[in-house]
Amino acid sequence: MPESYLFSEISRRVSAFKENNPGADIIRMGIGDVTRPLCGAAIEAMHRAVDDEADAASFHGYGPEQGYPFLRDRIAETDYRSRGIDIDADEIFVGDGAKSDLGNFGDILASDCRVAVTDPVYPVYVDTNVMAGRGGAPDGCRHEGIIYLPMTRENGYVPQLPSVRSDVIYLCSPNNPTGTAMTRDELKMWVDYARREGSLILFDSAYEAYIHNPDVPHSIYEIEGARDVAVEFRSFSKTAGFTGIRCGYTVVPRQLTGIGESGERVPLNRLWRRRQCTKFNGASYVSQRAAEATYTAEGRRQIAETIDYYMENARIMRESLAAAGYEVAGGVDSPYVWLKTPEGVSSWDFFDRLLSRVAVVGTPGAGFGACGEGYLRLTAFNTREATREAMERISRL
Repeated sequence: MPESYLFSEISRRVSAFKENNPGADIIRMGIGDVTRPLCGAAIEAMHRAVDDEADAASFHGYGPEQGYPFLRDRIAETDYRSRGIDIDADEIFVGDGAKSDLGNFGDILASDCRVAVTDPVYPVYVDTNVMAGRGGAPDGCRHEGIIYLPMTRENGYVPQLPSVRSDVIYLCSPNNPTGTAMTRDELKMWVDYARREGSLILFDSAYEAYIHNPDVPHSIYEIEGARDVAVEFRSFSKTAGFTGIRCGYTVVPRQLTGIGESGERVPLNRLWRRRQCTKFNGASYVSQRAAEATYTAEGRRQIAETIDYYMENARIMRESLAAAGYEVAGGVDSPYVWLKTPEGVSSWDFFDRLLSRVAVVGTPGAGFGACGEGYLRLTAFNTREATREAMERISRL
């Protein structure tokens, strides 16, 4: 693997620039961290939860590794059953964020599984499989043991089915980093493939709350047959601003199975539960009470306001950059805008140019894979004022 994680390298370059330019007004649109405060409903719930911990009668120590029933029941009812999706609470595992579960799920998979990822791709999918020994020999910015599925403007940023059978497939919609999203028919193509080939889909749905297009599914389980082939990962980080609170969840349907060493079908729900009980002590009681509050009527209203705020930022970014002559994608069903760099300018060169000339920070597309070269990711997770100012600076550049 590269010695430095993508976002660590970005931080290093920004720190060096800041040290040499202490008076620079840096606008950060690189790392996908939120800027608006937690909603009032979550804050109030956390205060009550802290008070619970101060009283012996209501104190909570170790909780259930898979999450407290009060939160799992809310998730099952609000995120799934209300949409006509049959998901039960015992198929839901609460964790400390989608990143952890996406990285850790490989613990229950064989080391010789053939893994397919989109390109560009969220680096965690690749790096954690390399750590587990599934990557094979490095080949430039890729690994020989991993199957890469290009997402380019030529194919509309929709990954095509692999020509080589894949055991495990990582999909993310709305996508990080391109900001694009798969329609119902496009996602059905993948579910049908997985059912036909006996593949497992690991579906990252961390940005589903930003979907506006009615033809874009919020859950892979909206597709018939997906319960047989897919695990879904979600997070409260971007939905409710929990990047510093840490809470998310993973759905592993009871009927989802893998093939054991003797050819028997093994329920993945049971294996994941065993893994979690061994290596994880559960998300905190305080964070889970905060997450529960986001499902109240007031919590949902407050979260919707924040999401609308970020999506208005995305609209401003998309339209401003297009008016300045840039080619852009995303920003409609996600808080990310995928910007084509000027002709002949590499991703990292454009990153350095934005930082040094106008003090705006993005994420170089090359850090997400070979097909990300020549692009830059910008996030809508900033204030309205900073977003407008950044667009003016880039347009002048």
